Amino acid sequence: MRLGRVALSVFVALVMALLTTTASADANMGIDEPSEGPAKFAPGFVHGKVAVEGGTVHYVRGGSGPAIVLLHGWPATWLMWRTVMPDLAREHTVIAIDLPGLGDSSIPAAGYDKATTARRIHEAVKKLGFTQAALIGHDLGALVAYAYARDFPTEVTRLAVIETPLAGFGLEELYGLSWHFRFNMSPAPIPERIMDNDDVSTYLGMMYDLAHRPEAIEREPYFKAYSDPARRTAGYGYYRAFAADAENNKANAAKRLPMPVLALGGQYSFGTGVADSFRLVANDVRAAVVPDSGHYVPEENPRFTSDCANLFFGPRTGTPQQPELAGCAP
Repeated sequence: MRLGRVALSVFVALVMALLTTTASADANMGIDEPSEGPAKFAPGFVHGKVAVEGGTVHYVRGGSGPAIVLLHGWPATWLMWRTVMPDLAREHTVIAIDLPGLGDSSIPAAGYDKATTARRIHEAVKKLGFTQAALIGHDLGALVAYAYARDFPTEVTRLAVIETPLAGFGLEELYGLSWHFRFNMSPAPIPERIMDNDDVSTYLGMMYDLAHRPEAIEREPYFKAYSDPARRTAGYGYYRAFAADAENNKANAAKRLPMPVLALGGQYSFGTGVADSFRLVANDVRAAVVPDSGHYVPEENPRFTSDCANLFFGPRTGTPQQPELAGCAP
């Protein structure tokens, strides 16, 4: 199977990264952003919170025009998008959201399956004044974005998913390639008792060292974001829900996505494997391989990410200016 070959290549990449990469101290100076009020990373962006089922959702918003909602993965927060947000905001209203339980969003007591999370994000988007939006999701965020697009298809114009196959359609093949899957999925309180605050930088640092360009990742804000044990438990909750997600996805696979789907994979990670998975649930899937990037695409190659997204979500007359962007055509 194509995903099996992709899984093998990912395993090799993980081993090589562990053997050959080290964290770059120069890239981890730290970013101090508020949870409400004007943002510091770029002019014109503001932080806010909106009430949803189970608590509140933190967001960062800027720009004007049609909405693009950005959903981060694990172990990250909305900050993973900060480098691409100004470019996207030139023609769009950009809304980067912290997944419930993570970043500066409140911690719900339950509901970490991706359908429930998608419903909460959808509620937030509507309360922010948008009945239609485009979605971009990375890692866990892509799993949530899929459920959002599937369950609210008339309200999603286009969908971009980055660096993950779907639960029930290939994600399970990766469980044996990195121990963090089974560790994060372990029932409470196993990871909670094994992982304490002093271990956060070691554990998350290991994950970032697996990047093709680990020096591109600003680690300290993420270490801080996951220093709260309750937030780590929320992160585990998203992994613990994978089995339920798989059953839900398979049960609803006949509801094929009608909107165009852009599937991005890093050159040194999933490549076209993301598209292979999403073609099982969507009618119009375009594949693009992000050059010079591993798993953390928006941070490892933000220029390609923003160029590709602006093309895919832009005017239907847009044309790729370089061969690597061919899959991003609108």
